[in-house]
Amino acid sequence: MGPKAREVQMKLMRGLLDLVVLQFLKAHPMHGYQIIASLRKQFGVYFGPSTIYPLLSVMEENGYIKSHWDLENDRPRKVYSITDQGADLLNCTEESLTHIYRKLAIGTGKIPFNGNNLTVNGLTNGKKNSNGNLDRIKNNQ
Repeated sequence: MGPKAREVQMKLMRGLLDLVVLQFLKAHPMHGYQIIASLRKQFGVYFGPSTIYPLLSVMEENGYIKSHWDLENDRPRKVYSITDQGADLLNCTEESLTHIYRKLAIGTGKIPFNGNNLTVNGLTNGKKNSNGNLDRIKNNQ
């Protein structure tokens, strides 16, 4: 990954960090260090405690996550889990991001459509037939 692509990835991660955390917590409850480690492992980015813990605090104040103390280990840990309100936010955001992606793709003239490219100009879907020729199928959407 080049430096520009890395810069774009970091910018997106900063802007979507709360949603990524919600997605992690949707899979299973986690404590703060697990979230930090998961971000690094899955995305190759490091957000330290000074970023993650204030974010978790705000998300809890807003009702998107809840926490409880796990006292069964050597060291007490605050474990976070997603709430119904957080799951609703995550679902709404997923729909919004999909909508934005489609709008951006339409702006370029092509959007993914059942494994093929839907060409927006003329509202036709170009698919190759068995002879390798391009057939044009009208899209009534």
